[in-house]
Amino acid sequence: MSKEKLVVAVVGATGAVGREMLKTLEQRDFPAHEVIALASARSAGMKVPYRGGELTVRELTEDSFAGVDLALFSAGGSTSEKYAPHAAKAGCVVVDNSSAWRMDKRCPLVVPEVNAHDLAWHNGIIANPNCSTIQMVVALKPLHDAARIKRVVVSTYQAVSGTGQKAIEELETQVRQLFNMQQPEPKVYPYQIAFNALPQIDVFMDNGYTKEEMKMVHETVKIMGDPSLKVTATAVRIPVFYGHSESVNIETEKKLTPAEARVVLTQAPGVTVLDNPGEKIYPMALDAAGEDATFVGRIREDETIENGLNMWIVADNIRKGAALNAVQIAETLLERDLLGVKDTTLFQ
Repeated sequence: MSKEKLVVAVVGATGAVGREMLKTLEQRDFPAHEVIALASARSAGMKVPYRGGELTVRELTEDSFAGVDLALFSAGGSTSEKYAPHAAKAGCVVVDNSSAWRMDKRCPLVVPEVNAHDLAWHNGIIANPNCSTIQMVVALKPLHDAARIKRVVVSTYQAVSGTGQKAIEELETQVRQLFNMQQPEPKVYPYQIAFNALPQIDVFMDNGYTKEEMKMVHETVKIMGDPSLKVTATAVRIPVFYGHSESVNIETEKKLTPAEARVVLTQAPGVTVLDNPGEKIYPMALDAAGEDATFVGRIREDETIENGLNMWIVADNIRKGAALNAVQIAETLLERDLLGVKDTTLFQ
């Protein structure tokens, strides 16, 4: 693929993640000859910033992908289910940020620092994992390679931006209402989110877990490529705007000391270790906001089992948890000459 002729579309360009995708393409100087902003009919004609200027948003249709080489989707699962196959049929490679294709056996589910090799077998649609899964596996993979992880127990503390712009606005509104002695009225969430913690992200399933929790379970196993890996999760929404935090406990096959784990993680791509409890140095959501790295700290031995470690993992859910990971996938496709669709009928 000639970079001089590369045409890239961002689907859902007016949303929080779509705008961050455009920003990330610009900041990383992605070599696109042309970038097209696509969104629903009601957003057509809007302007979105890009490279010091503006792009005029075009209406997303089934014919939008003629002449487009690469499309970054962040417009929701139903939109992806409808339009991604049309893009692939047109020979356009899709990197999709929704949950629509993540567990589809025809689609690789990729975090470039972890399983970039899976891009080799894509056939037009590549899935971007769940934000909470991405940051966890970036930290888990080097430890898995060093000592083989058998079991993962994770509790997440997730920012409202993971729900979208309306949730950000709801938190802002509720904080103002409470400071003005007014009773908040929940609309996006089932209960007040300001100064609260909600142990529910997405709907509950028959097994008592939420859909978000089961995403982490299934996606982690698929990305890590180890069906024997056991994962259990509890996902909690907290009143933070940007940055997901996770308390992660792992049990390994081989003994791995906290000092050894710090060395492994310090050398791992995409990871920044902030771990000096004596100086009160540990990752926080404020550290991660706007940053590319996945931050890891509070690395300590789990004294209840023979080979166990606890750690605290934080990343910007809109950045690494969505836009950056998608752009990194696109960069890897270019580097490995993997743009193009071999079978344009697979998703028809």
